[in-house]
Amino acid sequence: MTAHTNTEDLTSHLQSVLLELNANPYPDVACPPNLPKRASVALILRIQPSYSHWPDSDDSPAPARRRRSSVAQPNAEFDFEASLSNFFSQEWVKHGDPELLFIKRATRVGDKWNGHVALPGGKRDPEDEDDQAAAAREALEEVGIDLSPENAIAVGNLPQRIVTTSWGKVPLMVLCPYIYLLTSPAYPQQRLQPTEVASSHWVPIRALLSPALRTHEYADVSARLAKSELGIKRWFLQAMLSKMMFAAIQLVPANSTHCATIPDFIPVEAAPHGVVNTIREALAGAEGRSKDRRPPLLLWGLTLGVVSDFLEHMPPHNALELWTYPTFTNWDVRFVMWAMSYRFRKQKSLDMSTAVSSITTTSQDTTELPTQDFPGIGSEAIGSLEEEKPGEVGIAGLGVGRGWGQSGRAKMMARGAAVNSMLEGYYPLVRRAVATALVGRISVVALAAYLTWRKLNTR
Repeated sequence: MTAHTNTEDLTSHLQSVLLELNANPYPDVACPPNLPKRASVALILRIQPSYSHWPDSDDSPAPARRRRSSVAQPNAEFDFEASLSNFFSQEWVKHGDPELLFIKRATRVGDKWNGHVALPGGKRDPEDEDDQAAAAREALEEVGIDLSPENAIAVGNLPQRIVTTSWGKVPLMVLCPYIYLLTSPAYPQQRLQPTEVASSHWVPIRALLSPALRTHEYADVSARLAKSELGIKRWFLQAMLSKMMFAAIQLVPANSTHCATIPDFIPVEAAPHGVVNTIREALAGAEGRSKDRRPPLLLWGLTLGVVSDFLEHMPPHNALELWTYPTFTNWDVRFVMWAMSYRFRKQKSLDMSTAVSSITTTSQDTTELPTQDFPGIGSEAIGSLEEEKPGEVGIAGLGVGRGWGQSGRAKMMARGAAVNSMLEGYYPLVRRAVATALVGRISVVALAAYLTWRKLNTR
């Protein structure tokens, strides 16, 4: 699907996807043993009206009478299908452009995820009625958006996952994503929490589906591998492994809101450019110096995994194909990882393709499964979530959840759930590949040193 896709078709597909997600909710994931922590995030959707179909002031759908407190509990007083049909029947909605809300995390001392793109959300409090209530409360606290029935339609949930650290070794919590659809044609008034959110961004779904905006995030994971910010061990790993590459989407916001009260909103002094940048600016001239040097907004890690679960439901259903496995920038480590994970990746592709055909036969058995074990893929964008062990957050938050809880016959409720399973079993291969590459490098250096020593001694 390109950026020129007809927005009417996209809006029509969105209605069908929301109906499907509401009619077929994903099962709850049980907490790992001795770990009761749960967190929720909110995927907040809205429709941006087009210039040629701008809504009248009285164009608003009839509000829902009551919102379900949980996606697993039906409510006879709320007709979701009628409410959704009423909303999408409006002309400004039919010709509108669907958008999704993201936030950029604020800078906080000790927070490893400063400046990362995320979804509004956080840990569940004891006062929250359920996981969905936690998502709505966090959205109100972080961005000031009221997700009550008067303002939004609670659609349903996406696959839950167990967030882990240390390449999937240590479970942290269960992450629960919930989808909401705002019913007003106007952008909601936002109140950004300065300690949590630096900015918020409405991004068209067309941009999220565009292959042209697929890119990579390069992260230095040496500190996490060494479990220390300083020391010889980190320096050695940094020199040997360089940076790690993660699949990412460059976000193109249609509307942004910035928190002007955060300390670094207005720079106190210009950052030093260095000799190379100074020469580059001198060659570029005044026009080159005036360009915006702010880094692009990149969606990656856990948040990309959650969003991909949603995008996989949307035509052309290529979120899984556009996603790439994490690897390292050094060519030798990358080659070893590619070779050692070749059969694994081929088998995963086969499993994902066959999962679609098996959904029909397994969906009838899902009512017997109150819980399900979907693996997770990270923890970099959850926000104010305490970790079990400080500093132990895996590789850029991309841990892999193991199979705690009940494992049932319906491993995947829909094709979107397949995104959760792509990294299951991958990081053990990464550890072996890294060790193999390091041993190979040491062997080459030792052999070169030995040959040099022999050559010098023969003279």
